[in-house]
Amino acid sequence: MTGAPHSPWLDQIRKQGYCIIPNALPSAILAALDTDLQQTYAKTPFGDGEFYGYKTKRFGSLLRRSRWAGDLVLQPLILALAREILGKACERIQLNVAQAIAVHPGEIEQFPHCDHDMWAGEKGTHEYLLNVMWPLTEFTASNGATRIYPGTHRQKIESLDQLGTPIAAECQPGDAICFLGSTVHGAGPNLTRHVRRAVVIGYSLGWLKPYENLWLAYPPEVAREFPAELAELAGYCQHRPNLGNYEGQCPSILLRDDIAEFPRATDALRDDQKAAVREFAEAQRGEK
Repeated sequence: MTGAPHSPWLDQIRKQGYCIIPNALPSAILAALDTDLQQTYAKTPFGDGEFYGYKTKRFGSLLRRSRWAGDLVLQPLILALAREILGKACERIQLNVAQAIAVHPGEIEQFPHCDHDMWAGEKGTHEYLLNVMWPLTEFTASNGATRIYPGTHRQKIESLDQLGTPIAAECQPGDAICFLGSTVHGAGPNLTRHVRRAVVIGYSLGWLKPYENLWLAYPPEVAREFPAELAELAGYCQHRPNLGNYEGQCPSILLRDDIAEFPRATDALRDDQKAAVREFAEAQRGEK
């Protein structure tokens, strides 16, 4: 199923602020990704701060750590949902984050929060972000499964006292937990003896500064190995008009073998802008 505009998952996200899609990818893909990340998990230190968690590990740049990470980013239904939810406020979406998370035994509940609060823009007129949590291990209410507060995407939360009872996003590797940037959520406490691992893939409006610095995470020598759609999501594409350019051109030129020493600055305008600019220029030149 790829038709997000008529998807029941889209309806649920809009109504509840989240949905859990079962079997969105084969569990074997998540197992392969988990295997690829094991060494990095082992070497990564615990977080430093009450929000990130002193018994939680996090690291990004997943697209260069495992070829399987791209399968998560490019999952067709998820991409269709992201484009439908975010597309009314931008020309194209972008990858906001690709981060691995491991909640270790003894970790406390994370502070309930909205991810769109990382941006200072006005809230309520449109969505900024769609996050997708992909479990690498089973998610249970006792091992730190993400806690989601349904309906909070439609509320103005000014105090934790306003929050109702959260749901624990219990599910299995291969399932996808989708939630809006406006939905209050947080990792639950890990009361077990086992580590809870997951990957979060986030999509945001193409004109926002992303959570993860994409060009540092995926420099040209890395991104040129990506499929074209993945490279675009990872920052190698302009957002018209002219946003995110390199020397006045689309940064995708950096993925070519023949990069001009002095690129030619070239307009990247929307069709309506292009028509208005052309009409004005023709009048200035006396062509009309």
